[in-house]
Amino acid sequence: MHIESRTSRTLKKYYLAHTYRKNGKVLKVRIYLGANLSEKELMQKKADAETEIKQRIVSREGIGDPYVTVLSPSELDELRTLEAKGKVKIMHLSEEDWVKFSEAFTYDTNAIEGSSVDAKEVIEVLEKRKWPEDRSKEEIAETYGVAEAIKYIRRTKEHISLKLILALHRIVFRNSKHFAGNLRPKGVEVVVQDGHGNVVHRGAPSTEVRYRLEELVRWYEKNRKKYPPIVLAAVVHNQFENVHPFQDGNGRVGRLLLNNILLKHDLPPLNIELKNRRQYYAALQAYQNDHNLRPMLRLMLKEYRALKRIFKKR
Repeated sequence: MHIESRTSRTLKKYYLAHTYRKNGKVLKVRIYLGANLSEKELMQKKADAETEIKQRIVSREGIGDPYVTVLSPSELDELRTLEAKGKVKIMHLSEEDWVKFSEAFTYDTNAIEGSSVDAKEVIEVLEKRKWPEDRSKEEIAETYGVAEAIKYIRRTKEHISLKLILALHRIVFRNSKHFAGNLRPKGVEVVVQDGHGNVVHRGAPSTEVRYRLEELVRWYEKNRKKYPPIVLAAVVHNQFENVHPFQDGNGRVGRLLLNNILLKHDLPPLNIELKNRRQYYAALQAYQNDHNLRPMLRLMLKEYRALKRIFKKR
Protein backbone atom coordinates (compact mmCIF):
# COMPACT_ATOMS: atom_id res chain seq x y z
CA MET A 1 0.00 0.00 0.00
CA HIS A 2 1.30 3.47 -0.77
CA ILE A 3 0.23 7.09 -0.40
CA GLU A 4 -0.54 9.11 -3.51
CA SER A 5 -0.96 12.89 -3.59
CA ARG A 6 -2.51 15.30 -6.04
CA THR A 7 -2.20 19.08 -5.95
CA SER A 8 -5.13 21.24 -7.04
CA ARG A 9 -4.83 25.01 -6.52
CA THR A 10 -4.46 25.44 -2.76
CA LEU A 11 -5.29 21.82 -1.91
CA LYS A 12 -2.98 18.85 -1.64
CA LYS A 13 -5.15 15.75 -1.63
CA TYR A 14 -3.93 12.43 -0.25
CA TYR A 15 -5.01 8.89 -1.16
CA LEU A 16 -4.03 5.45 0.04
CA ALA A 17 -3.70 3.11 -2.92
CA HIS A 18 -3.12 -0.61 -3.29
CA THR A 19 -2.61 -2.63 -6.46
CA TYR A 20 -3.15 -6.39 -6.54
CA ARG A 21 -3.66 -9.19 -9.03
CA LYS A 22 -6.81 -11.34 -9.27
CA ASN A 23 -7.63 -13.89 -11.97
CA GLY A 24 -4.84 -12.54 -14.15
CA LYS A 25 -6.08 -8.96 -13.91
CA VAL A 26 -4.39 -6.07 -12.14
CA LEU A 27 -6.85 -4.27 -9.85
CA LYS A 28 -6.45 -1.12 -7.81
CA VAL A 29 -8.17 0.17 -4.69
CA ARG A 30 -7.86 3.83 -3.75
CA ILE A 31 -9.25 5.59 -0.67
CA TYR A 32 -9.33 9.36 -0.19
CA LEU A 33 -7.63 10.40 3.06
CA GLY A 34 -8.13 14.17 3.06
CA ALA A 35 -6.53 17.42 2.00
CA ASN A 36 -3.67 19.50 3.45
CA LEU A 37 -3.03 16.94 6.19
CA SER A 38 -0.23 17.13 8.71
CA GLU A 39 2.15 14.18 8.96
CA LYS A 40 0.40 12.99 12.13
CA GLU A 41 -3.08 13.27 10.58
CA LEU A 42 -1.88 11.48 7.47
CA MET A 43 -0.52 8.52 9.47
CA GLN A 44 -3.72 8.24 11.53
CA LYS A 45 -5.94 8.22 8.47
CA LYS A 46 -3.58 5.84 6.69
CA ALA A 47 -3.97 3.25 9.49
CA ASP A 48 -7.78 3.27 9.24
CA ALA A 49 -7.67 3.22 5.44
CA GLU A 50 -5.38 0.16 5.44
CA THR A 51 -8.02 -1.77 7.38
CA GLU A 52 -10.74 -0.64 4.99
CA ILE A 53 -8.73 -1.65 1.92
CA LYS A 54 -8.11 -5.12 3.35
CA GLN A 55 -11.83 -5.54 4.03
CA ARG A 56 -12.74 -4.37 0.53
CA ILE A 57 -10.37 -6.89 -1.01
CA VAL A 58 -11.75 -9.70 1.15
CA SER A 59 -15.33 -8.70 0.29
CA ARG A 60 -14.55 -8.90 -3.42
CA GLU A 61 -13.34 -12.46 -3.02
CA GLY A 62 -16.92 -13.57 -2.46
CA ILE A 63 -18.23 -15.99 0.17
CA GLY A 64 -15.78 -18.77 0.91
CA ASP A 65 -16.31 -22.39 1.88
CA PRO A 66 -18.05 -22.47 5.29
CA TYR A 67 -15.99 -25.51 6.23
CA VAL A 68 -12.63 -23.77 5.96
CA THR A 69 -12.45 -24.14 9.74
CA VAL A 70 -14.07 -27.38 10.85
CA LEU A 71 -15.73 -28.31 14.10
CA SER A 72 -14.48 -31.06 16.38
CA PRO A 73 -15.62 -34.62 15.48
CA SER A 74 -18.19 -34.62 18.30
CA GLU A 75 -19.58 -31.23 17.23
CA LEU A 76 -19.79 -32.32 13.60
CA ASP A 77 -21.64 -35.42 14.76
CA GLU A 78 -24.11 -33.28 16.72
CA LEU A 79 -24.57 -31.00 13.74
CA ARG A 80 -25.23 -33.88 11.34
CA THR A 81 -27.41 -35.93 13.66
CA LEU A 82 -29.33 -33.24 15.49
CA GLU A 83 -32.62 -35.00 14.75
CA ALA A 84 -31.35 -38.33 16.09
CA LYS A 85 -30.21 -36.60 19.26
CA GLY A 86 -33.74 -35.36 19.93
CA LYS A 87 -34.16 -32.18 17.94
CA VAL A 88 -37.61 -30.66 18.04
CA LYS A 89 -39.00 -30.52 14.52
CA ILE A 90 -40.89 -27.39 13.59
CA MET A 91 -44.17 -29.24 13.06
CA HIS A 92 -44.02 -30.43 16.66
CA LEU A 93 -44.15 -26.91 18.05
CA SER A 94 -47.50 -25.96 19.55
CA GLU A 95 -48.93 -22.45 19.52
CA GLU A 96 -47.98 -22.26 23.19
CA ASP A 97 -44.38 -23.05 22.19
CA TRP A 98 -44.48 -20.28 19.59
CA VAL A 99 -45.76 -17.78 22.13
CA LYS A 100 -42.94 -18.71 24.52
CA PHE A 101 -40.35 -18.47 21.78
CA SER A 102 -41.70 -15.19 20.41
CA GLU A 103 -41.62 -13.53 23.82
CA ALA A 104 -38.13 -14.83 24.63
CA PHE A 105 -36.73 -13.90 21.23
CA THR A 106 -38.33 -10.44 21.27
CA TYR A 107 -36.84 -9.69 24.68
CA ASP A 108 -33.35 -11.02 23.98
CA THR A 109 -32.89 -9.70 20.45
CA ASN A 110 -33.95 -6.17 21.48
CA ALA A 111 -32.00 -6.30 24.76
CA ILE A 112 -28.82 -7.24 22.88
CA GLU A 113 -29.20 -3.93 21.04
CA GLY A 114 -29.76 -1.95 24.24
CA SER A 115 -33.53 -1.98 24.79
CA SER A 116 -34.52 -1.37 28.41
CA VAL A 117 -37.83 -3.29 28.16
CA ASP A 118 -37.33 -6.28 30.45
CA ALA A 119 -38.58 -9.84 29.94
CA LYS A 120 -41.66 -9.42 32.16
CA GLU A 121 -42.61 -6.19 30.42
CA VAL A 122 -42.31 -7.84 26.99
CA ILE A 123 -44.91 -10.41 28.07
CA GLU A 124 -47.22 -7.68 29.37
CA VAL A 125 -46.86 -5.68 26.16
CA LEU A 126 -47.50 -8.63 23.84
CA GLU A 127 -50.15 -10.49 25.85
CA LYS A 128 -51.96 -7.69 27.70
CA ARG A 129 -51.03 -4.64 25.58
CA LYS A 130 -49.89 -3.05 28.84
CA TRP A 131 -47.23 -0.39 28.20
CA PRO A 132 -44.61 0.30 30.90
CA GLU A 133 -44.79 4.00 31.75
CA ASP A 134 -41.02 4.60 31.86
CA ARG A 135 -40.17 3.01 28.47
CA SER A 136 -39.90 4.98 25.25
CA LYS A 137 -42.48 4.73 22.48
CA GLU A 138 -39.71 3.57 20.15
CA GLU A 139 -38.83 0.62 22.39
CA ILE A 140 -42.48 -0.39 22.68
CA ALA A 141 -42.91 -0.10 18.90
CA GLU A 142 -39.88 -2.34 18.34
CA THR A 143 -41.23 -4.88 20.83
CA TYR A 144 -44.37 -5.19 18.70
CA GLY A 145 -42.27 -5.03 15.54
CA VAL A 146 -40.03 -8.00 16.36
CA ALA A 147 -43.01 -10.12 17.43
CA GLU A 148 -44.79 -9.25 14.17
CA ALA A 149 -41.67 -10.13 12.17
CA ILE A 150 -41.62 -13.59 13.77
CA LYS A 151 -45.19 -14.12 12.57
CA TYR A 152 -44.08 -12.98 9.12
CA ILE A 153 -41.25 -15.50 8.80
CA ARG A 154 -43.66 -18.24 9.88
CA ARG A 155 -45.96 -17.33 6.97
CA THR A 156 -43.60 -16.45 4.15
CA LYS A 157 -42.35 -19.07 1.71
CA GLU A 158 -39.23 -17.12 0.77
CA HIS A 159 -35.88 -18.37 2.07
CA ILE A 160 -33.91 -15.20 1.40
CA SER A 161 -34.25 -12.31 -1.02
CA LEU A 162 -33.66 -8.57 -1.07
CA LYS A 163 -37.43 -8.11 -0.89
CA LEU A 164 -37.60 -10.24 2.27
CA ILE A 165 -34.71 -8.38 3.91
CA LEU A 166 -36.35 -5.00 3.29
CA ALA A 167 -39.73 -6.31 4.47
CA LEU A 168 -38.31 -7.56 7.78
CA HIS A 169 -36.62 -4.24 8.49
CA ARG A 170 -39.80 -2.35 7.62
CA ILE A 171 -41.94 -4.54 9.91
CA VAL A 172 -39.63 -4.21 12.92
CA PHE A 173 -38.95 -0.47 12.64
CA ARG A 174 -41.88 1.10 10.77
CA ASN A 175 -43.09 2.90 13.90
CA SER A 176 -39.69 3.83 15.33
CA LYS A 177 -37.29 4.76 12.50
CA HIS A 178 -37.90 7.02 9.51
CA PHE A 179 -35.60 4.90 7.32
CA ALA A 180 -37.45 1.63 7.99
CA GLY A 181 -37.23 -0.68 4.98
CA ASN A 182 -34.52 1.37 3.23
CA LEU A 183 -30.89 0.43 2.66
CA ARG A 184 -28.12 2.80 3.68
CA PRO A 185 -28.07 5.66 1.15
CA LYS A 186 -24.94 6.60 -0.76
CA GLY A 187 -22.43 8.31 1.51
CA VAL A 188 -23.73 6.80 4.76
CA GLU A 189 -20.93 4.51 5.94
CA VAL A 190 -20.63 2.27 9.01
CA VAL A 191 -17.58 2.29 11.26
CA VAL A 192 -17.75 0.58 14.67
CA GLN A 193 -15.04 1.42 17.21
CA ASP A 194 -14.19 -0.10 20.56
CA GLY A 195 -13.72 1.89 23.78
CA HIS A 196 -10.16 2.74 22.77
CA GLY A 197 -11.09 4.18 19.39
CA ASN A 198 -9.89 1.15 17.43
CA VAL A 199 -11.96 0.22 14.39
CA VAL A 200 -13.45 -3.25 14.98
CA HIS A 201 -15.91 -3.34 12.09
CA ARG A 202 -16.61 -1.57 8.83
CA GLY A 203 -19.79 -2.26 6.90
CA ALA A 204 -19.66 -2.62 3.14
CA PRO A 205 -19.26 0.68 1.28
CA SER A 206 -22.72 2.17 0.73
CA THR A 207 -22.23 1.90 -3.05
CA GLU A 208 -21.77 -1.89 -2.73
CA VAL A 209 -24.54 -2.76 -0.26
CA ARG A 210 -27.19 -3.82 -2.78
CA TYR A 211 -24.72 -5.85 -4.84
CA ARG A 212 -23.37 -7.62 -1.76
CA LEU A 213 -26.87 -8.60 -0.63
CA GLU A 214 -27.72 -9.90 -4.09
CA GLU A 215 -24.46 -11.86 -4.04
CA LEU A 216 -25.50 -13.39 -0.70
CA VAL A 217 -28.86 -14.44 -2.15
CA ARG A 218 -27.08 -16.05 -5.13
CA TRP A 219 -24.70 -17.92 -2.83
CA TYR A 220 -27.59 -19.29 -0.81
CA GLU A 221 -29.53 -20.47 -3.84
CA LYS A 222 -26.41 -22.19 -5.18
CA ASN A 223 -25.58 -23.92 -1.89
CA ARG A 224 -28.93 -24.49 -0.18
CA LYS A 225 -28.77 -28.24 -0.85
CA LYS A 226 -25.03 -28.56 -0.32
CA TYR A 227 -24.68 -27.60 3.35
CA PRO A 228 -26.69 -28.45 6.48
CA PRO A 229 -29.37 -25.86 7.31
CA ILE A 230 -27.56 -24.65 10.43
CA VAL A 231 -24.45 -23.91 8.37
CA LEU A 232 -26.52 -22.06 5.77
CA ALA A 233 -28.22 -20.00 8.47
CA ALA A 234 -24.92 -19.14 10.14
CA VAL A 235 -23.25 -18.07 6.89
CA VAL A 236 -26.19 -15.92 5.80
CA HIS A 237 -26.43 -14.26 9.21
CA ASN A 238 -22.70 -13.54 9.49
CA GLN A 239 -22.37 -12.29 5.92
CA PHE A 240 -25.41 -10.06 6.42
CA GLU A 241 -23.85 -8.54 9.54
CA ASN A 242 -20.60 -7.93 7.64
CA VAL A 243 -22.48 -6.00 4.95
CA HIS A 244 -24.40 -3.99 7.59
CA PRO A 245 -26.92 -2.77 5.00
CA PHE A 246 -29.09 -0.55 7.22
CA GLN A 247 -28.33 2.56 9.23
CA ASP A 248 -29.59 0.70 12.31
CA GLY A 249 -31.34 -2.57 13.09
CA ASN A 250 -28.93 -4.92 11.34
CA GLY A 251 -28.53 -7.29 14.29
CA ARG A 252 -32.24 -7.83 14.71
CA VAL A 253 -32.88 -8.37 11.01
CA GLY A 254 -29.87 -10.68 10.79
CA ARG A 255 -31.16 -12.89 13.61
CA LEU A 256 -34.58 -13.00 11.96
CA LEU A 257 -32.95 -14.10 8.69
CA LEU A 258 -31.08 -16.82 10.55
CA ASN A 259 -34.36 -18.15 11.92
CA ASN A 260 -36.17 -17.83 8.63
CA ILE A 261 -33.67 -20.17 6.99
CA LEU A 262 -33.95 -22.67 9.84
CA LEU A 263 -37.75 -22.63 9.54
CA LYS A 264 -37.64 -23.12 5.77
CA HIS A 265 -35.64 -26.31 6.34
CA ASP A 266 -38.17 -27.56 8.93
CA LEU A 267 -35.89 -26.87 11.87
CA PRO A 268 -37.21 -25.00 14.91
CA PRO A 269 -36.09 -21.40 15.50
CA LEU A 270 -33.40 -20.56 18.01
CA ASN A 271 -32.82 -17.58 20.27
CA ILE A 272 -29.48 -15.86 20.86
CA GLU A 273 -29.87 -15.05 24.56
CA LEU A 274 -28.74 -11.80 26.13
CA LYS A 275 -26.54 -13.70 28.60
CA ASN A 276 -24.57 -15.03 25.60
CA ARG A 277 -24.05 -11.60 24.03
CA ARG A 278 -20.25 -11.59 24.47
CA GLN A 279 -19.95 -15.04 22.93
CA TYR A 280 -22.18 -13.89 20.07
CA TYR A 281 -20.09 -10.79 19.35
CA ALA A 282 -16.89 -12.85 19.54
CA ALA A 283 -18.36 -15.29 17.01
CA LEU A 284 -19.18 -12.43 14.62
CA GLN A 285 -15.64 -11.08 15.00
CA ALA A 286 -14.09 -14.50 14.32
CA TYR A 287 -16.04 -14.78 11.09
CA GLN A 288 -15.35 -11.21 9.99
CA ASN A 289 -11.61 -11.45 10.65
CA ASP A 290 -10.84 -15.04 9.63
CA HIS A 291 -14.01 -16.46 8.02
CA ASN A 292 -14.06 -18.81 11.00
CA LEU A 293 -17.61 -20.14 11.27
CA ARG A 294 -16.90 -22.51 14.15
CA PRO A 295 -17.69 -20.08 17.04
CA MET A 296 -21.12 -19.23 15.60
CA LEU A 297 -21.99 -22.88 14.98
CA ARG A 298 -20.98 -23.73 18.55
CA LEU A 299 -23.18 -20.95 19.89
CA MET A 300 -26.12 -22.08 17.76
CA LEU A 301 -25.79 -25.66 19.02
CA LYS A 302 -25.63 -24.31 22.57
CA GLU A 303 -28.83 -22.30 22.02
CA TYR A 304 -30.58 -25.34 20.54
CA ARG A 305 -29.82 -27.29 23.70
CA ALA A 306 -31.33 -24.45 25.75
CA LEU A 307 -34.38 -24.37 23.46
CA LYS A 308 -35.13 -28.03 24.10
CA ARG A 309 -35.10 -27.36 27.85
CA ILE A 310 -37.59 -24.52 27.43
CA PHE A 311 -40.03 -26.61 25.41
CA LYS A 312 -39.82 -29.51 27.86
CA LYS A 313 -41.31 -27.23 30.54
CA ARG A 314 -44.75 -27.27 28.95
